[in-house]
Amino acid sequence: MKHLTPIEHKFSVKPCRDISFEFIQDGYQIIHKYSIGKLYESQPKTICFDDLGVENNLKYYGNECNVMAEILLSRYDLFISKKLLTHITTNLSASEIETHYGNRVRSRLREIGNLIAFDRSAIDKRK
Repeated sequence: MKHLTPIEHKFSVKPCRDISFEFIQDGYQIIHKYSIGKLYESQPKTICFDDLGVENNLKYYGNECNVMAEILLSRYDLFISKKLLTHITTNLSASEIETHYGNRVRSRLREIGNLIAFDRSAIDKRK
């Protein structure tokens, strides 16, 4: 999909596992980086978070954090205030998202997103 969108709607794709590894190394500034944006950027950017659900709750100096849940909640606020788009790919069902991230995140995702589901027997397009 990234290659099919017009230039004004381009977005970057970031694996959720990579974000969790960045959090382990750099801490809470990673949540800021993927929600609001980098310090010197004028506008937050549209991002596709790839493979939501494969990352784990992580600890940074003993403080446990569900990194992707925090990022998604922050991006929800940006969607409400600035209509910022967020794309997500996942193999999780809605109930699994609720179990992993909580009802609040599931509710927010329902509000900001459009679901494109594939039947389990669909051919894998990544090949």
